[in-house]
Amino acid sequence: MATQSKAHLDAQYGKLTSIAEEAGVSLSTVSKVVHRRRDVSPSTRDRIEELLSRHGYVRPWDREATTARQVVAVFRDLSGPYTLEVVRGIVEAAGLMGVNVVTGTTSARPIAHWLKESVALGALGLIVVISMLTEEDQRHIVEDKLPVVLVDPLSTPSLEIPCIGVTNWSGAKDAVHHLLELGHTRIGMIAGRSHSPAGSARLHGYRAALEEAGIAFDPAIVRSTDFDYDEARHAAVHVLRLPDRPTALFAASDSQAMGVLEAARQCGLSVPQDLAVMSFDDSLVAAMACPPLSAVRQPFEELGHEATRILLQLAQGRPPASMRIELATQLMLRSSTAPPRAAS
Repeated sequence: MATQSKAHLDAQYGKLTSIAEEAGVSLSTVSKVVHRRRDVSPSTRDRIEELLSRHGYVRPWDREATTARQVVAVFRDLSGPYTLEVVRGIVEAAGLMGVNVVTGTTSARPIAHWLKESVALGALGLIVVISMLTEEDQRHIVEDKLPVVLVDPLSTPSLEIPCIGVTNWSGAKDAVHHLLELGHTRIGMIAGRSHSPAGSARLHGYRAALEEAGIAFDPAIVRSTDFDYDEARHAAVHVLRLPDRPTALFAASDSQAMGVLEAARQCGLSVPQDLAVMSFDDSLVAAMACPPLSAVRQPFEELGHEATRILLQLAQGRPPASMRIELATQLMLRSSTAPPRAAS
């Protein structure tokens, strides 16, 4: 990507768009011919090949025979522990499949830009991780049949776009059950935003576990934030300074859990003696925290492998067996959780 200027990428995309219009076909049909897929009629293929030649379009892999196939993976940012784990999973899985990964973020460039860039680069498709897609983005993906796979999107996507996540609801429920089994009855949560499918599912799993235990939901000890350290720290300080503070807090992500640990320190509370802390993610920072975090483990390597596998399948014109895939989570118990003092 460093060797191709933005002007060149725009020109390549413009050529493909013009060819699609001139041939009277969709951009996705042109993309199929570019990638030499077989699910295009001979007459349409010949017409598009002639236009590709006339417009001077050169396939990236024809330009440099040693260039490997590539996919584009786009993230909201590259700063959080979850993001870094998913990047690693995608890159490692792609490497095993002989595919290079171009990474980018939506912090400065919107999804619409990356959809365009993916086509201009001649990439096999796009993996979008923890990002918000507009209705226009989704319409573009569906109508042009662009190979796109979503991982933990921040908004509910169209059912026609493949989406991969984990068992957020049951994983959260298992986490709260563990705290209940330790003897905690006053359990708060630093939840994700309600518009996030993953954040919403984890909150509902938390509430389901309390309901099964006959414990009333108390909104005073539940705060919603982004999956962010600073926001979670501020929210946790507020909750921990309540007169009837919780004896345990369940954080919806490792970043939030790290914020909870710092909030406990600021409030003069010891973890786990004064406050049990449970997390969700189990990225590398969970085991390195002080104390090490009990957490719901997401299978990051498998997430990356599935996202890459399904994207390559889409690029070959084969739809996945299911448009919604949930991978199983696992409870990892460490020293951040213990019975409340009264139950010791």
